[in-house]
Amino acid sequence: MQTQKGQSDHNDADVTSWVSVCPKGLCMVERRTTLQRDPKILPNSAGQSCSVDYCPKLGSLCQVRVQLKTNGDEDDVTVTEQRVDELSGTDMKELVAVPFPRCQDSFLQIPLDEWTVLKLGEGQCDITESCLEGMRAGEKCQIQLTLIKSGPVSDNQPADGNLSETFLCATVELKAFTPGKESWEMPISDKWQWVKSHKERGGGRFRSGDVWGASDSYSRALKLLIPLCGIIGAAETKGSEVEEQEDTNAMDEMDEIPSADKIKIIKAELHSNLALCQLKLNQPKLAKASAAKATQIEPSAAKAWYRLGQACEDLNELEEAKKAFKKLLELQPDLPAAQKALKGVIRKEKERNAQLGLRLSKMFS
Repeated sequence: MQTQKGQSDHNDADVTSWVSVCPKGLCMVERRTTLQRDPKILPNSAGQSCSVDYCPKLGSLCQVRVQLKTNGDEDDVTVTEQRVDELSGTDMKELVAVPFPRCQDSFLQIPLDEWTVLKLGEGQCDITESCLEGMRAGEKCQIQLTLIKSGPVSDNQPADGNLSETFLCATVELKAFTPGKESWEMPISDKWQWVKSHKERGGGRFRSGDVWGASDSYSRALKLLIPLCGIIGAAETKGSEVEEQEDTNAMDEMDEIPSADKIKIIKAELHSNLALCQLKLNQPKLAKASAAKATQIEPSAAKAWYRLGQACEDLNELEEAKKAFKKLLELQPDLPAAQKALKGVIRKEKERNAQLGLRLSKMFS
């Protein structure tokens, strides 16, 4: 899951870095690629022109190869004229997404040293897809992964002292890709299908133990659902009227889309599910923010109140944790988990107050 990006100039190269969620926690990813090359226009299988300066978008099928880099490898990421010319022979019709399993021991989540076709936006291999978003056909980039070995994993931007040495270097090469769309270019029905797909994939990943993958899926679903809420709400309010920037057939699609109220419930569920993932990934600050959003959207969301209480307790914010668990008991008075959680927080609070009193008595004795 991508959490932060930044760019800087370094040795005539474009350098982009971000923090990504990985099996062992968080890692810093740095991507470097040269930009000094002449634009080329290549024909695709339909006879239309396609510029190598055009980048993949949501839904693009990308033919990509990832190779681990050793110290003896040449430090070359420049796109050569020969490499670009090879693209003219690529048949876009041959690009078909190849399913491959995610692995708990893998950071790159993609078969190495072989050409693989993946669909951009599905989150099959988070780090690789993040690289492809800024690449052109025929381009290579280098990536370095640095595991964040200490400090709270909820921090978006870790201090330099919390980083271990680089543990993985690789090259990512994009041979060809099919056209895609930006999310704002998609019709409402397509956006909704992506949301459903990410939500279902998130549930499947969580059940299989792929918590970091589930977190990424829920985040992707929310990224598309949040603007969709406004579009659906506006469409329902105006009846048959649709904003000028929307497709004229948008209202025909509304029959396939849940109501604004149902969308709101789904949005709260996604925030709540994301909070659960963040709790299991030891990210209490992020979990608290996600659970709080869920309770604001849907005040009767019992699971969200429970997760909010857990996050606050992990942060040692015991008073806020008590409020969350009490609210949960108002919704479900006989819920054993809520009763146990509240008792646990009250016990911790008493122990903390007793320790504080002991320290104060020693100060003035």
